[in-house]
Amino acid sequence: MTTDRRALLVWGVGVAAYVVAILNRSSFGVATLEVSALFGVSSAALAAVAVAQLVVYALLQVPVGVLLDRYGPRVLIATGAAVMALGQLVLALAPSAVWVLAGRVLVGAGDALTFVSAVRLVPAWFAARRVPVMTQLTGSIGQVGQVLSAVPVVALLHAEGWRTTFLCVAALGVLAAVLVLAVVRDSPEAVARTRADRDEAVARGGGLLRRRWRPAPARAAREPGALRAVLRDPGARLGFWMHFSGQFSNHVVVLLWGYAFLVEGQGRTAGEASALLTLNVVAAVVSGPLIGLVVGRHPRARMPLALGTSVAIALGWLAVAVPRDPVPLAVLAAFIVVIGVGGPTSLIAFDVARSCTPPARLGTATGFVNTGGFVGALVTMLVLGVVLDRVAGDGVRDLDAFRTAFAWVAVPWVLGVAGMLLGRRSARRAHPGLAV
Repeated sequence: MTTDRRALLVWGVGVAAYVVAILNRSSFGVATLEVSALFGVSSAALAAVAVAQLVVYALLQVPVGVLLDRYGPRVLIATGAAVMALGQLVLALAPSAVWVLAGRVLVGAGDALTFVSAVRLVPAWFAARRVPVMTQLTGSIGQVGQVLSAVPVVALLHAEGWRTTFLCVAALGVLAAVLVLAVVRDSPEAVARTRADRDEAVARGGGLLRRRWRPAPARAAREPGALRAVLRDPGARLGFWMHFSGQFSNHVVVLLWGYAFLVEGQGRTAGEASALLTLNVVAAVVSGPLIGLVVGRHPRARMPLALGTSVAIALGWLAVAVPRDPVPLAVLAAFIVVIGVGGPTSLIAFDVARSCTPPARLGTATGFVNTGGFVGALVTMLVLGVVLDRVAGDGVRDLDAFRTAFAWVAVPWVLGVAGMLLGRRSARRAHPGLAV
């Protein structure tokens, strides 16, 4: 098999595992109405479950980055898929809301291992000029998992119920783990080492069963103090705020409050809500490669793209949160598209971090940057849940309740934009050649 074909195969299986991770991550957001009905939980409790999942995800990002530098993507992606499968199994069999929380915590832990590991495969297998586009494709194709949660998972929930639906999702996680172990290798050099180990084992007469796994020497020589160096690097901190600003709105809508807002606040049918969430994915899939091409050819476009998208996201929130009456479907569609584009735009942060970070601590930097969007999302989700409980009369979440809650989105938005503007100045001083 040629190197190019092997690279596409390895990357493709890694991306497939990421698709399953996104499906796991977003499956709770489309099941909030079922959770309320089955377990009798409030809006704040729903938010607490989603926030707990994201807290685990965010807290694990830096440790995962350190482990990624040590053990490589293959081990982490497969482990993540297995842990998510266990979490969905717990969710399927949950007798109470406490077990729902436990299941989502496991899903968050497995999810935390997946994306940064899939992104780490890209520079290992592709030439530098192709890295921005392939990184964007990784993020964009991964969003197919959101389509799977918005359409097939919703249909299965309505047809077969809670338990069958989440047992099926758990089975997908097991399948993803098996495929990753069978196909993915950390780098072309890892493939060569595997072949050498196999030939050595066969030559000794022990067969394949006598092969011993060992970490790659390059990974074992992880740079001491990598985490401290990353946290001190203004370029990595700029990447954090870029990811924060582009991603948090999309997570708030897709992972928890979007489906409920569209159905309960805007009066849309379940089919229309699913279609709008699918449109969100289409926007990410289409815009991602285009953003990658622009960034690959014009690195100085990275900051204008990030800031411009943040302004567009603010206008989108104003368009749906200010009117006292339900807005037309076209306005909702525009809002969903804009926040969907925020996802691929946030991936520019990883390109900025890669430009500032030596390979020995790239996994650590990637993990740190990836916490940005999730820290913003988890805090915003929790605040919205508390506000909804306070303002919703008789527990009914109507449009006025959502409008009041959504006003709080302005706080993380301002924080993110300020972080980008201040971080850009510091990053340019620390890295004079950095194109932002």
